Amino acid sequence: MDLPPYATLGQRLWHYTFKLICGLIFFFLIAPILVIIPLSFNAQDFFTFTPGMLAFDPDAYSLKHYRAFFNSPDWQQALANSIRIAPSATILSVVLGTLAAVGLSQDHVPFRRTIMAILISPMIVPLIISAAGMYFFYARIGLQGTYLGVVLAHAALGIPFVIITVTATLVGFDRSLTRASASLGAGPLRTFFKVQMPLILPGVISGGLFAFITSFDEVVVVLFVGSANQKTLPWQMFIGLREQISPTILAVATVLVAVSILLLTAVELLRRRSERLRGLSPG
Repeated sequence: MDLPPYATLGQRLWHYTFKLICGLIFFFLIAPILVIIPLSFNAQDFFTFTPGMLAFDPDAYSLKHYRAFFNSPDWQQALANSIRIAPSATILSVVLGTLAAVGLSQDHVPFRRTIMAILISPMIVPLIISAAGMYFFYARIGLQGTYLGVVLAHAALGIPFVIITVTATLVGFDRSLTRASASLGAGPLRTFFKVQMPLILPGVISGGLFAFITSFDEVVVVLFVGSANQKTLPWQMFIGLREQISPTILAVATVLVAVSILLLTAVELLRRRSERLRGLSPG
């Protein structure tokens, strides 16, 4: 945002100081990621920049760590587990989170704030506490060490994101549309899918993307709830750092960064579309 021509010297000084502070914070957050990406192309089995890399010698760069990732049975099994678990947890999070958000948006629901606080508590409670609680609970009901247990645990972590994004979308929802639909003879289900869902769909998809990222990147809960058969990609990365310090981790991290950027870009596009549908921004 540009400064108006009548801005005072103090306002101009604060404007550029604020930009500098934001730039420094952005650099502090993004610098570790920017370091990992070029290191993933290191031709040597090092976690540091070699003299050849600093001199931009083509021979100092290689795709061997990416080949090791795609050719390793352990890494591919971990990737298959992540792809198997994350979508299932996302679907469950989207269904339950959307229903909860729509229900809690009704004014006549008692104790709405208390229920909302309980549902979003997995975002607030330290993850290690949630993981330990899930471990003891699932061990008692026989779900510890199963795919279903990991999916349910990741769904519990993803539901708060869906509830928050869908609730934010419902803030600008016109209730008269549902009343008009009902007056024309449409039932509750038809009203929901034909009237409400198209308008809140950007929020639902955004929440689903956040739930997917949470499940795909999560490692603490799966360490407690899962077993060796449910070893996910972050779990395999954790093992690589703890046991063998494999540079393949850098290639995997770069792939995950690329996937995260694509998903966050989709979230931003959906947010803008939601604002246009609600009339909060020009088309």
